[in-house]
Amino acid sequence: MADVKQLIDAALEAQAKAYAPYSNHPVGAALLTSDGKVVAGCNVENAAYPLSFCAEANAIGNMIMQGANQIKHIVIAGPGTHVCTPCGGCRQQIREFAGQAGAPVTIVDHKGTVLLETTSAELLPHSFGPENLSE
Repeated sequence: MADVKQLIDAALEAQAKAYAPYSNHPVGAALLTSDGKVVAGCNVENAAYPLSFCAEANAIGNMIMQGANQIKHIVIAGPGTHVCTPCGGCRQQIREFAGQAGAPVTIVDHKGTVLLETTSAELLPHSFGPENLSE
């Protein structure tokens, strides 16, 4: 089972591969799946800004492609020394795969220093999920 240091390293490695020529805001994300895999993703920008992809969404897509569907922990690495929390859309996607109870979320800076430790449930309180679709 991966530890937080391995997740941080994977998020930083993903951040180094980010394609962010427009915002100059490279972000990496790495998550631990329920079967112990570490899966990463980076942000990929596009000249048509709304068509860009967030690091968290890319990591989740990679997780699904590898046959997993549950986030046990996610680390997000942003540039600089500020806290780089997920956008609203990514918070919803993380919630989908972390469940209502949530999963640990660790935010690090560009050097891997932990800036914030929280949970996905705290990032998106009173969330909407699959159980809200039942009759």
